Amino acid sequence: MGKHIQLEQRAQALRETRELKMARSTHAYVRGNTAKFYDWLAQSPIAAALPQGPAIWICGDCHLGNLGPLADADGHVAIQIRDLDQTVIGNPAHDIVRLALSLQTAARGSDLPGVVSALMIEAMADGYERAFVPGPDGTLAADTIGEPDIVRTVRKRALGRKWKHLARERIEDVEPTIPLGKKYWPISRKERQAVTALVATPEVQRLALTSFQSGADSKVHVHDAAYWRKGCSSLGLLRFAVLISVADQSGTKKLGLIDIKEAIASVAPTVPNARMPRLPAARVVAGARALAPYLGERMVASRLLDKSVFVRELLPQDLKIEVEQFTRTEAIASARYLAHVVGQAHARQMDEARRAAWLRTLTTSHARSIDAPSWLWNAVVDLAATNEGAYLEHCRRYALRAAA
Repeated sequence: MGKHIQLEQRAQALRETRELKMARSTHAYVRGNTAKFYDWLAQSPIAAALPQGPAIWICGDCHLGNLGPLADADGHVAIQIRDLDQTVIGNPAHDIVRLALSLQTAARGSDLPGVVSALMIEAMADGYERAFVPGPDGTLAADTIGEPDIVRTVRKRALGRKWKHLARERIEDVEPTIPLGKKYWPISRKERQAVTALVATPEVQRLALTSFQSGADSKVHVHDAAYWRKGCSSLGLLRFAVLISVADQSGTKKLGLIDIKEAIASVAPTVPNARMPRLPAARVVAGARALAPYLGERMVASRLLDKSVFVRELLPQDLKIEVEQFTRTEAIASARYLAHVVGQAHARQMDEARRAAWLRTLTTSHARSIDAPSWLWNAVVDLAATNEGAYLEHCRRYALRAAA
């Protein structure tokens, strides 16, 4: 790993990693295959029955792993949507269905019976709809849904985290270097020069200095940078981790870590005549500020090596909700709570009239056999069957080949 890895080699390594990760379970396959969801949306007659909600910013890839604790610049922590790469101005129903599918596959992966999936859909409908019920003064009602144990545990862990935890987790050391290896790869001299120049731009300087609570006369110093092999969404794209510092008046250096990620066009469909930023990174930042303000305020859009990129400050409190096994109670409680989080992100973008109209659409479409919109249940059943078959085919193509 001592020499620069070409972009083509990065793409191949990431592709192989993604294929094997997606072969672990149906839940992993659903998480890693956003395009499959939108293929279904474009082709399935069942998808045609989804209602058209108000035109708002949606996540576009609203699954369980893309929700979790986020901190704002003052250290306050809230559960919000934490990945907005696919965000567009679109139909909020798409986020609901995508989250429901993710939760259903997580429950099935926990060997829970099918009846729990039905109860989860009912809980989701309840949690999501509650976000649109107005308070006494007509404004958005306060959060009345308690956190399930899984979420509470992650939030408590987030609240107790400091820079040293982020350093050990992300760079495996508290010294100002990024150790190269499985997670971080060397970059070329051209890439390093481009990253340093990007950090020196006024927009990124303001972002970093604000997070460090430093004056405008302070300067951000780049200690190290590396290509970040993280997740599957960076496949074939630019992705860099950059270790920075700012010295205070006493000369003491405060260390920080920023993420530079290439943004490309979203696969999620937009509503007709949607007015969104033209550049992909600006679209991601705009969507983040609408849906997840704690994250959005820590992001800026820019360009790097002629690519549209967004820069975000990483904080120790930023975590994802990881679920290895659901119990029946946890599955239902998590479905209600996380759907409520998504509902709040949607509702705060609407005025009172649009919230009321969307709530009527949701509540009047409840089926007799299930206390949830019939279109949501039908969509999840159809998607579950579609993705199970696609997952088995994926395993045949990649997992068996890797084993051989």
